[in-house]
Amino acid sequence: MKDMLRTPLARRIGMTTAVAVLLLIMTGPSGTVYQPTAGVVGSFSARSSFFGLFATQRWVVWLALTLIVTGVIRAVKFLRARVPQVNTVPREAVAAIKAPFRRRSIRFSSYGVVLLVALFIPALISDNFWQQSIVEAIAVYVLLALGLNVVVGFAGLLDLGFVAFYAIGAYVTAWVTGALPLHAPFGVHLDPFWAIPIAIAVAMVAGILLGIPTLRLRGDYLAIVTLGFGEIVTIFLNNLYKVTGGSTGSNQVPHFVFHVGPLKYAWGLGPVPYYYLTLGFVVLFLLAFSRLEHSRVGRAWTAIREDEVAAESLGINPLKFKVMAFAIGAASAGFAGVMTAAQTNFLSPQTFLLSVSINVLVLVIFGGMGSIIGVLVGAALVQFLLTYLDHYAPYGFQPADIYIYLGALLVATMIFRPAGLIPAKRRRREIAMAEAGEGHMDELLTGDTP
Repeated sequence: MKDMLRTPLARRIGMTTAVAVLLLIMTGPSGTVYQPTAGVVGSFSARSSFFGLFATQRWVVWLALTLIVTGVIRAVKFLRARVPQVNTVPREAVAAIKAPFRRRSIRFSSYGVVLLVALFIPALISDNFWQQSIVEAIAVYVLLALGLNVVVGFAGLLDLGFVAFYAIGAYVTAWVTGALPLHAPFGVHLDPFWAIPIAIAVAMVAGILLGIPTLRLRGDYLAIVTLGFGEIVTIFLNNLYKVTGGSTGSNQVPHFVFHVGPLKYAWGLGPVPYYYLTLGFVVLFLLAFSRLEHSRVGRAWTAIREDEVAAESLGINPLKFKVMAFAIGAASAGFAGVMTAAQTNFLSPQTFLLSVSINVLVLVIFGGMGSIIGVLVGAALVQFLLTYLDHYAPYGFQPADIYIYLGALLVATMIFRPAGLIPAKRRRREIAMAEAGEGHMDELLTGDTP
């Protein structure tokens, strides 16, 4: 009996059963104080529908899904073992798809098509909830992910307090527009549209002030310091009632109004104008970060990420370029804060918690650290799925469990696709070198060197 349990088949069945039971309990109903075991019992015995075909107990549905998934995996392994041509088909298909995009004209044409589709999205989506969510839950997080990608992906610096720059951009907007208890500078209440450069500048200055004393640290020590910075900002927002309004939040932040001479345009309550403004800045940041990636600054970031000591021996000033990465990454977070303040018209410290930083970091890792297109696609995809689950919650879904799913996504990404959904060329090459035994995998993934 013991020999039978030690076989690979028995271990595989045991692992599959354990994962299925864990998912069954995670997605099931929750218990109560008086009935703490009701959630576990209900996870197995509650009635559920098998894709609308018939109603049965939940454990039967999950058993059927487990058998289907296991059968598909076994079939794929059988084909790969018996039909060698199957292994080359995906590679040949991917190579055939990538071949045309190596030409610059086709690549730029495809970017133009994507931008054209993005311009027509508000016309294609008429539902007000999704129009609102595209700006608040998707576009804002795309901006945050692009900024954090500069810090984590380009420079290899693990920042767990990135939400602080997001909060600074939002509260600076509320300050200069007169929505905080603290009087606006010089007593002049600006329109949020003119607060954009001020919020971006203040966020960049905050990145410089944080970076100068802390970026001499590396690895986990830097992560802890940035984590502390994010928590300090949140605590200040909660406690400084005479400055930020404290836990009660700010006063009403006005909407954008562009008024120069005879030209005047008010954004109002509709989400579509905010979408186009955000889209314009997303394109602007994409162009700027792309140029930086292939510039002397981007190559310096890469050298620092790979081996800081070697980079310094070549004449690169690590502190200078790391502070630059913090400041440039904070710019997009500052603008994201302006958009949040102007569209929601209200700010609360509960919007800027540590969970936001963790969420954005997951988006960067899932999309592909160092890959601008990967981060853009990954952030949009994950935030769309999270918004869909929040609005069209399936049976048994608990909003509090969302970070369990994000954690599972992060673990699966690190196991099956460590370079991300759309990896950068340099990162893909580094992973291949590590798999070939050249260099250390931990250094190549995190950019940390001993």
